[in-house]
Amino acid sequence: MEIGLLIAAFLVGFGASAVGLPPLVGYLVAGFVLHAVGFETTETIELISEGGVLLLLFGIGLKLRPSFLAGPEVWGPASAFAVTATLATGGLLLGLGALGLPLASELGVRSALIVGFALSFSSTVFAVKALEAANETASLSGRVAVGVLIIQDIFAVGFLVAVDGELPSLWALAVVPGFLLLRPVAGWLLDRSGHGEILLLLGFTLSLGVGAGAFDAVGLKPDLGALAAGFLLSRHPRAGEMADRLLAFKDILLVAFFLSIGLQGTPPAAAWVIGLLALSLLPLRSLGHFWLFTRFRLRVRTSVHASLNLSTYSEFGLIVATAALSADILEQAWVSTVAVAVAGSFVVASAAGSFRYQLYDRWSRHIIRFQREPTIEEDAIVDCSSARMLIFGMGRVGTGAYDEVLNRLGPVAIGVDRDAEVVARHRQAGRAVIHGDPLDRDFWDRVRFSPDVDLVVASTDSHVANLAVTARVAEFLPSARTAAIAGFPDQVAQLREAGVDVARNLFEEAGQGLVDDAIAVIFKDEAG
Repeated sequence: MEIGLLIAAFLVGFGASAVGLPPLVGYLVAGFVLHAVGFETTETIELISEGGVLLLLFGIGLKLRPSFLAGPEVWGPASAFAVTATLATGGLLLGLGALGLPLASELGVRSALIVGFALSFSSTVFAVKALEAANETASLSGRVAVGVLIIQDIFAVGFLVAVDGELPSLWALAVVPGFLLLRPVAGWLLDRSGHGEILLLLGFTLSLGVGAGAFDAVGLKPDLGALAAGFLLSRHPRAGEMADRLLAFKDILLVAFFLSIGLQGTPPAAAWVIGLLALSLLPLRSLGHFWLFTRFRLRVRTSVHASLNLSTYSEFGLIVATAALSADILEQAWVSTVAVAVAGSFVVASAAGSFRYQLYDRWSRHIIRFQREPTIEEDAIVDCSSARMLIFGMGRVGTGAYDEVLNRLGPVAIGVDRDAEVVARHRQAGRAVIHGDPLDRDFWDRVRFSPDVDLVVASTDSHVANLAVTARVAEFLPSARTAAIAGFPDQVAQLREAGVDVARNLFEEAGQGLVDDAIAVIFKDEAG
């Protein structure tokens, strides 16, 4: 039976994807339709669903960076919006109930605030996928949005722990010290897990077994245990790799979660009315985030894009509503209502996502007055007007190019790298290097280049990034010449087709150079 349910979810999810909608909208719809024709959720579906939620929390733990989350521009807007949205939405629902709207009229103050709390979150899954598609994951607006999402997720985990209502056993006092002792062991295992199935199994073991299992055994919420297990490894150099490898499995398991929400009940008419009303509030959510970001001294452009990345309702709202249902605080109809709002917000955000740059270009002159000066240092305009040469990617090739330019022409070049630690090392070595991602359009808008730049070198380890540099140079520095590296002959051809003046196959030319030097040594020995 479960196989049939999952096949139905695939078919409807595939259909949603084919028309440009997120597949999870299809999974929810599939659940609603299947429930309407008599199907119910099963223990297997619920078990898979729980695994998906635990992997989601484990992945959030892997991405926790306390230093960044502690920035006022992240925790300030996240906290203020959570409180404001919860109170405003809860108050609105109570008002609608007083007017006699079905479903809302049955809410008390506590249940209304919980629904408001569930609708205060923005979707982590949707935002991360949108940022990846737009190559803006490393941008400040993207990182701020993800930071806000992580703090929201922590609020949700806190709610899940509180709503359980059961006191943990005394053994829970040993869990935190035990996890601290486990950190070096987990790091040692991660160092030696390779890049294949052992890495995946380690992730499953830590999230579902060690984290969720240990917390559940002592009476603590498994959700919190999965989050804590991820946080154990958040500072490890390979934490990001593990998160990326687990992403596909988490998405597959979450199919069962969205499907199970639909299978629990088809929304009544009142749920559709309230869900559509919630969708009408999406512009207010974006405006609220925008206003808060500018109050914390982010540039208007950064604030616009960060707020648009948060213009959805969240799968965590569904998790919160489901937990409240289990605790007999909400009825099933309210879980369905939140599901309608979440699915609808994904549809709206998908349709509006392609217009974000046009929206900013059209309204930037009108909203610039909201910008507070000075902006935070990381969002300030960077002056590179003295540079005649720019080198993107300060790895071995980029560093060699920078040093060669310095030796021949003096300090006329500026390096750019997306890794903050690499930038710090170069600055300590006395090189002029700034932090930036060539794939991030915000970087190009934030940096002030001289119109007389002579040469731009694309020496990143990503062919996509090198092509992006070429495209951005054509847009922002049309008179500059370009040079780029590649790893394969077809990539050299693509670079030349994109307008690169000098394109080199790094490995091919390194091999030619090695043989040339070796032959020179042979002839020198023979001559001697």
